[in-house]
Amino acid sequence: MLEQQDTYILAIETSCDETAAAVVKNGTEVLSNIISSQINLHKKYGGVVPEIASRKHIENINPVIQEAMEQAGLSFEQIDAIAVTYGPGLVGALLVGLSAAKGLAFALEKPLIGVHHIEGHISANYIANPSFHPPFICLVVSGGHSHLVHVRDYGEYEILGQTRDDAAGEAFDKVARALGLSYPGGPQIDRLAQEGDPESIHFPRAYLEEDSYDFSFSGLKSAVLNYLNQAKMKQEEIHIPNIAASFQEAVTEVLVDKAIKAAKEKNISKIAIAGGVAANQGLRKKMEHRCKQEGFALQYPPLILCTDNAAMIGSAAYYDYKKGIHHGWDLNAVPNLKLGQKIDVSK
Repeated sequence: MLEQQDTYILAIETSCDETAAAVVKNGTEVLSNIISSQINLHKKYGGVVPEIASRKHIENINPVIQEAMEQAGLSFEQIDAIAVTYGPGLVGALLVGLSAAKGLAFALEKPLIGVHHIEGHISANYIANPSFHPPFICLVVSGGHSHLVHVRDYGEYEILGQTRDDAAGEAFDKVARALGLSYPGGPQIDRLAQEGDPESIHFPRAYLEEDSYDFSFSGLKSAVLNYLNQAKMKQEEIHIPNIAASFQEAVTEVLVDKAIKAAKEKNISKIAIAGGVAANQGLRKKMEHRCKQEGFALQYPPLILCTDNAAMIGSAAYYDYKKGIHHGWDLNAVPNLKLGQKIDVSK
């Protein structure tokens, strides 16, 4: 019996403000994972400026790819495929990574594999725990996305719910801005929440319709802003840690409740969380507590794989590669790409 050959994938991720490249072996072993963050560049604007992000990606992309290859200790000839995020994300940022990936794939005569950004976040759990496999329920929460997904198999997804307005991470950032905290706001609120009382202020929980798995955080965000405005008008003391803790409690309670409900109704024993907000300590602790209480196995990635990175893109691409899925030179950036949306392949 022939031994299975190792598969090496060079992955590129530029969907927002991180320029990232990684080399992943067999879908779960990360040989390199280089991330060039633009947080300090965008901090003074209170959020990501798309045009600035795109220009910075152009400056960073080649050095980041080169560093990823050097750290992995491989030559370009040893790479089996080139993977790249093609959506969703900022269109200008996506195009930088996509152009670099196409150029490499064409020059090296290697398959080009386009990866959905959210699928990458889900796949970060395979890196964290190679024995973890579908089916499972995955809660994907980040600055731009709130998805509750039934992962039926590798590359096979049923979207149970998603945000109707503000994503969870977006709500964190907007509330943080109102509290005078620096960008990105999520980690600041998480830190302050540890010092506050989560039951000091009751902010609303939007569960929506009884059978809905969708999320809505716009009303909660407005409730926090109204609380702050009323406190200022009445010249009452504003205790920021208590506001942070109470707001975070309102967000995480809904996220965890819906994930647990989905796992019960789908009769699935495993739950995973992914995305930038999966780094939130309040969410992790609450999900750990509830999963232990309800008898579900819980999986989440290390912090470095929660925020945008290329290793997760390489992991997702590996399972497509094994299925013979690759894309043609007409692959384009799709800023509003839906999870599970398929385009023509193997051109």
